[in-house]
Amino acid sequence: FEQQAVGDIWGSFARSLALGLMVMVTTVVISVMGGLAFRKRFPGSSVIFYLIIISLVIPSILVSLGVGLIFSQAGLAVHWSTSGFGSQLTWTLPFGLLIMFAVFNRFDKSYEEAARDQGASAWQTVRHVVLPIIAPMLIGVALFGFTLSYDEFARTLLTAGSYNTLPLEIYGMTTNVTTPVIFALGTLTTVFSFLIIGTFLTIVIVLRSRQAKRGSDAGQGML
Repeated sequence: FEQQAVGDIWGSFARSLALGLMVMVTTVVISVMGGLAFRKRFPGSSVIFYLIIISLVIPSILVSLGVGLIFSQAGLAVHWSTSGFGSQLTWTLPFGLLIMFAVFNRFDKSYEEAARDQGASAWQTVRHVVLPIIAPMLIGVALFGFTLSYDEFARTLLTAGSYNTLPLEIYGMTTNVTTPVIFALGTLTTVFSFLIIGTFLTIVIVLRSRQAKRGSDAGQGML
């Protein structure tokens, strides 16, 4: 926890944490919007779908190189919060969208029809009916987005600029000097990962208990 002679551990950790949260929120929002959009066929939907999938096939280092070159040629700053953010979205968005495609493919539209029959608007239907039902899957997409971003190395290598994220910083420390700090840092990052997983699981359990309580209260009200 003290200042080390080699590496900017806490600075790189803060950048990885901020970047992971940015990618997580963006992945969840775009995945939900994409899942809703792909419930019906529209012109160009097949092209967009294959463009989403192809980013999983292209080697990560080529994606990193391509995004870095685009920003450099466009005169934009190559920085972890811009080019690094964009390159990581090419990795997290396909997973989030595929999950949402599967969720909405099995979603019972009768819930939405019942809400509209009760006078709910399209936004109220999404907010009060659709989102609560798919909330556990949204948590899964968020966990996917954060963890994939937090430990991503290849797609960040050429797009982070002069400020390293934690995976890049650890790699740089292993190439320069090997100290016990690296192994201690590995233990801390493992504990942090388990804490993140535990937090998301706790949220899922709380949401399910609330849904069960609402269901029981509704059943008692009908009686």
